[in-house]
Formats: sequence, structure tokens, C-alpha cells
Amino acid sequence: QHRKMSSVAFKLLSLVGLLLMSTQTTDAKNSEDIRCKCTCPPYRDIDGQIYKQNVSLKDCNCLHVVEPMPVDGKDVEAYCLRCECKYEERSSGTIKVTIIIYLSILGLLFLYMVYLTLLEPMLKRRLFGHSQLQNDDDVGDQQPFANAHNVLSHSASRPNMLNKVEHAQQRWRRQVQEQRKSVFDRHVVLS
Repeated sequence: QHRKMSSVAFKLLSLVGLLLMSTQTTDAKNSEDIRCKCTCPPYRDIDGQIYKQNVSLKDCNCLHVVEPMPVDGKDVEAYCLRCECKYEERSSGTIKVTIIIYLSILGLLFLYMVYLTLLEPMLKRRLFGHSQLQNDDDVGDQQPFANAHNVLSHSASRPNMLNKVEHAQQRWRRQVQEQRKSVFDRHVVLS
């Protein structure tokens, strides 16, 4: 089980690394990664507009970006002086890698949720037997984790580390139950 999870994690990391290397480009930028955005306010009877063009930094001005030019002749200079042009640059490779990492984490969390909801109950049934789980389910509605000590004591054949982890979980759950009882029943906050 642990080997499967580590091999899945290794494959995901390999995929992310491969995508990182494939999306890195030379100094020449993609045309989608650079643009010039000119915001021109209303001028005489012309409505204000926003113009966008994929041009280089040196060509980021009204004369190169505003097409078609809404005014003629000598009004072009007056119109362009009112426009504010900004050069914008982004890294689509970084955006892609960030999205891939985000989706990979979501996928791992989904797999973990599936494991917790589907596989863990089946594994517990196989380890502890069906009758022990049935008893846990009956008592669990009134007192959650009531038979935890019995379950732990019957699991002597399991590896020692797993027993330690489950014992720590049960101790934590008892502390949470005590805190709930103190806060809700006695209205006292434990420190």
C-alpha cells in the first residue's frame, strides 16, 4: 500500500518536472505572454475604449496599439496624449505548472478521501473481523470510540508502529471528548 502511494507520488513529481522542462522557452516570449494595453478616455464625440495588442515594450504606445485610430490628422496627437498605455508580461509556463501542482494536490487529496471512505473500512474488517466492527458500530452511535481500547488490545499481531499511531489517535480523541464535555456540559474552557 505504501509502495503504491510512493510510486504515484513519484510519477506525479516526474510529470511536473517534465512539464517544467517542456514549458521553459528561450528569451523570446510567446505572443500571448506579452501585450500592451492602452486605456483611452472619451474624446469629443468618441467613447472611451481599451485597446490591446501583442507588441514589444518599445512599441507600447498609442500610435502602435490603437487600431483603427478613431481620429484623423492633427487630432491623433491630442487623442494619444490622453491615452495611458501599459506594458504587461506574464509567464504562461509558470501558470501551467502552478495549475498542474494544484490539480495534483487535489487529486492526491481525493485519492486519500477515497481510501478513507472505501478502503480503510474493508481493511479494518479484514484485520479485526466482522463481529468486532459490528459491535463498534452499535456502540459508536451513543459513545464514539467507546470500544477503541478493546480494538487496540486485540491487535497485538499488527506491527508495533501502527499500534502506537492508533493509541495516539485514541488518546487525542479522548482529550477531544473531555474538552467537548467540559465546554458543552460544564461550560468550562480547558487550558
